[in-house]
Amino acid sequence: MKNLLIIGAGQYGMVAKEIAESMKCFEKIDFVDDVHPSAVGKICDINKLIHEYDSAVVAIGNTELRLNLIKGLCEIGYEVPTLIHEKAYVSPSAKIGMGCFIEPMVVVHTAVSVETGCILSAGVILNHNSVVHEGCHVNCGSVVKARAEIKAGTQTGYNEVCDTEKVEHMKQHEKLPVAV
Repeated sequence: MKNLLIIGAGQYGMVAKEIAESMKCFEKIDFVDDVHPSAVGKICDINKLIHEYDSAVVAIGNTELRLNLIKGLCEIGYEVPTLIHEKAYVSPSAKIGMGCFIEPMVVVHTAVSVETGCILSAGVILNHNSVVHEGCHVNCGSVVKARAEIKAGTQTGYNEVCDTEKVEHMKQHEKLPVAV
C-alpha cells in the first residue's frame, strides 16, 4: 500500500480523492493546500512530506501551475501516479501519462495517447488513435474523434465534439516523460 498526497483541496482535489479511493491501493490520502483547513500542510511543505507520502498528484485547474508542480514532484522524488476511476475503461493499448485524472464513465479507446497532467472528466470518450497532449482538460461528455490531436493546454467545453481543426492552441510546456 502507498500513501498519496493531493496538492490542492478544492474541487479538483475532491474529485482526485474520490478517484483514488475507488482504486483501493492507497493506505492514506491527504491534502496540502495553502488555505484549506483540513490540509496536512501548505504547498511549500511538499519537500518535508516525502518521508510520509511516496506518491503525490496535482489537483489544480491552472494548466501551467499543474504541469510545473508535477515536474517539481518528480524532481523531489515522488511517484506521480495516474488516477483512474474503477468505473472508467482504458484500453490495454492506450498510453497514459503521469499525473492524469480519469473520472468515472470515461472511455479511452484503442491506441489512444494521453500525455502528462491531463484531466478527463466524467463521460469523456477518446476514440481510437487520438492524441491528447499534456495539460489538457477534456470536460464532461466530450468526444475526441478518431485520429484527432488535441493541442497541449486545451480545455474543451461540455459535450463538445473535438477534432484537430476545432481545438485551440495554448502555450506549449516542456515535455514530461510518459508513464506506460
